Amino acid sequence: MTHRNKKAVRIRTRLAVTLASMLTASLVTATPALAEPVTLTSGHVDILDVNYVSDNLNVKVRDETSGAAVERNPADVTFQVPAAAKTTVPSGSAWSFLGTAGSTVWVLPQSQVSNLIWPGWNTADVAGGVFDGNRLTFELVSVTGGQFSIYRTSLGSPTVLFHSRDSGPKTQYVSAGSHAHANWAFNTAGTYTVTFKVTGTLAGTTTTKTSGNVSFTFQVLNS
Repeated sequence: MTHRNKKAVRIRTRLAVTLASMLTASLVTATPALAEPVTLTSGHVDILDVNYVSDNLNVKVRDETSGAAVERNPADVTFQVPAAAKTTVPSGSAWSFLGTAGSTVWVLPQSQVSNLIWPGWNTADVAGGVFDGNRLTFELVSVTGGQFSIYRTSLGSPTVLFHSRDSGPKTQYVSAGSHAHANWAFNTAGTYTVTFKVTGTLAGTTTTKTSGNVSFTFQVLNS
């Protein structure tokens, strides 16, 4: 083989290695999830996954039920609340927001339980310093299908964060760069549409960014 031919072989070999490396890199790079309907039944889900990208505030669903994080459009997701989520409303006035003591309520809990969705929210992808006070406002806009609430428990006592009844709390401030879980409660079986809106004022301005209304579907099962 001539010197020129050997040089050509070396060049082709280096080119093949480079192309193989590029192909390998492209295979491990995350790609957006396909827009397809999915029903989630158990595992970790950030139901409100807030992002601020290209001057847009948006809300997705961060689905980690399979172990790997997948971003989904809320309109493509149905959250199933099975009969295993049933419990009874405790006695005491502190729990009356759930209904009459002893009545049935379905709860997706703030601590992970096998075979149930572990619901949370996530603002970890919103950089600090972007919004005034480093905070966003979560607003419960509307609920159809039954009575709905989100609450936290600490030392056996509840704190209601959101409630669908007219007198219930509708807004909460949430820090950018945070991640949290709470109890999501439903008072009857059926299909719920729960609509939230996320807003924030850009730091040093009077400009408000909003996600607009974002609706989530929950299917609460009686058996």
